[in-house]
Amino acid sequence: MKTRSPRLATRAIIVQDGRLLLVNAYPGGRSDLWCAPGGGVEPGHSLPENLAREIHEECGLRIAVGRLALVNEFHDPRSGFHQVDLFFRCTVTGGHLDPGWADPARVVHTRRFFAADEVAAIRLKPDSLPRVAFGAEGPAEYDPLEVIVT
Repeated sequence: MKTRSPRLATRAIIVQDGRLLLVNAYPGGRSDLWCAPGGGVEPGHSLPENLAREIHEECGLRIAVGRLALVNEFHDPRSGFHQVDLFFRCTVTGGHLDPGWADPARVVHTRRFFAADEVAAIRLKPDSLPRVAFGAEGPAEYDPLEVIVT
């Protein structure tokens, strides 16, 4: 297996009215796994610029990017894929979740806000996200390397 550099991605922790924004990026109901919106970093753009672009593409929202809250990494031992996700606390500054919004890349197909009790009843990665999202702000946390799930 060829060694390659980890992929870097940014993700948004958006809690609005006590509910956390999550997305599903598995078309056709292939998986019931939810995650925070965001995606891969494009070289030449800052992490906040990348995150704002991704959130607009996936959700049609404009955001202000705040403090780093969580670093999570996962990998696929078979393929060598390794990703590091940087989760930032964000606030919505414009737009709203429109059911007719279409991700131009056709990756994210469902997006919605979940209350804390609803989050407890769904499959979500990383496991630490609800605790960080709904907990008190503090220093950024590290969620250790785990094997990828779908």
